[in-house]
Amino acid sequence: MQRKFAGTGAIVMLVAVALGAFGAHILEPQIGEKAIGTYETGVHYHMIHGIAMILAAFTAGLGLDQKRLLWANRLFLTGIILFSGSLYMLAVTGWKWFGPITPLGGVAFIVGWLMFALALLKKEK
Repeated sequence: MQRKFAGTGAIVMLVAVALGAFGAHILEPQIGEKAIGTYETGVHYHMIHGIAMILAAFTAGLGLDQKRLLWANRLFLTGIILFSGSLYMLAVTGWKWFGPITPLGGVAFIVGWLMFALALLKKEK
């Protein structure tokens, strides 16, 4: 589990950096200041949760609750897709129907952090 999610987290970070650079250098003149703010919020959360995926993968090596850490990683990835992905699409297309998808990603982030915290706080048997 550790290598798979650490590697996935690294790829998620690669994509976040690429999307951030794309937004700053190519997209901003095309979509305007308000939309680029939305896009940057997506990149920000994308990066935070990519790092969280790597951190959770390495934390699994400490012998903590593997099941909860696995769920934390799954939920972080789901949140990136739903939260950041919907913000990227909203900023680029202007289609407002992407807006209601964003909170679903936020919930995935929150539950992911809950799973991470529970894995860290669970008492050893």
